[in-house]
Amino acid sequence: MYIDSYYIILVLPAVLLSMYAQFKVNSTFNKFSKVMSTRGVTARDVARMILDRHGLNYIPVEHISGNLSDHYDPKSKVVRLSDSVYNSSSIASIGVAAHECGHAIQHATSYSPLNIRNMIFPVVNISSTLSMPLIILGFIMSYAPLVEIGIILFSAVVLFQIITLPVEFNASRRALAILDENGILVSNELKSTKKVLSAAALTYVAAAIVAIANLLRLILVYRDRD
Repeated sequence: MYIDSYYIILVLPAVLLSMYAQFKVNSTFNKFSKVMSTRGVTARDVARMILDRHGLNYIPVEHISGNLSDHYDPKSKVVRLSDSVYNSSSIASIGVAAHECGHAIQHATSYSPLNIRNMIFPVVNISSTLSMPLIILGFIMSYAPLVEIGIILFSAVVLFQIITLPVEFNASRRALAILDENGILVSNELKSTKKVLSAAALTYVAAAIVAIANLLRLILVYRDRD
């Protein structure tokens, strides 16, 4: 990787924040994965309960391998819970399951930021693949239009990361409200679960900051070479 002053000033701090965020989410989840909920229900049962109470009984809850690979698949309309979450009764696992159900509810209620993110996702996939090769090739050939196209494509990736933030924040708010309103977790458990979800949210904030920092770096390097 080409290292310049912009990388050191802009990107490196963002990368360090991203590393800290990943450490934070892992350590926080591990800490509260050892704390079992008072009700003793599993994350899978909580997910099923939440979906059914919101009229989403057609959405299955599946078990997938991995650690914290949990997600809601809007294309297949399925909530997938990882090894460390699916059969666990910990408050951390329940919080993660409720968060993913929050995404399912967003999808069912046509939550605008989620719709926008899903709509631009195919474009972002292409942009993330082509942007850097075009930028590098443009710099090598000293051909400005290629660099400009690459930067525009990378901007779509940055936009995706920014749009992801309200989607994730909203899913966590929904999750905590549902867990509280339905008495799934008690007060002190909710506070701990909020810490887990806040740590997870930090990873998305860090990802957005890394993307923005990289975009600024590319623009500044291009400006200096122009």
